[in-house]
Parts: sequence; structure tokens; C-alpha cells
Amino acid sequence: EGSEVKSLRDGKANLKDSFAHIRDGEVFLVGAYIAPYSFSRGGGHDPERTRKLLLHRHEIDRVTGSLAEKGLTL
Repeated sequence: EGSEVKSLRDGKANLKDSFAHIRDGEVFLVGAYIAPYSFSRGGGHDPERTRKLLLHRHEIDRVTGSLAEKGLTL
């Protein structure tokens, strides 16, 4: 959402204790906190919702291959 992007640009995000996981060939960010944008109209967004990361197929394949190696995490 646009309000999330504006909050990220303002540095209003916390990635502590967040992680990403791959489900059905898609990558999701879980546990990240992005504060609601203070100047947004409407209801805003859920600051702790699970977000789908927009990656190209070759990027997802590269990450999946790296995770198969011992000792690497996402």
C-alpha cells in the first residue's frame, strides 16, 4: 500500500524479530512492523501483517538454492 511505502521511506519500520519464508513458490515477510503513515487518509494498514515480497522467479530460485546449502537462512 502507498502508506506503507511512505512509512518505510520515513524510516518508520522495525525488522527486528522478522523473517521471510517461502510458501508455494512465493516469498513472504513475517513479523515486520511498519508504522501507519501519520498523514494518510482512510483506515491505514495493519502494521504487522504478513507481506508478500515482489521478487522475480530467478531471484526466488536463487534464494531457494542458497537455502539448500548448509547453514544458510532467510
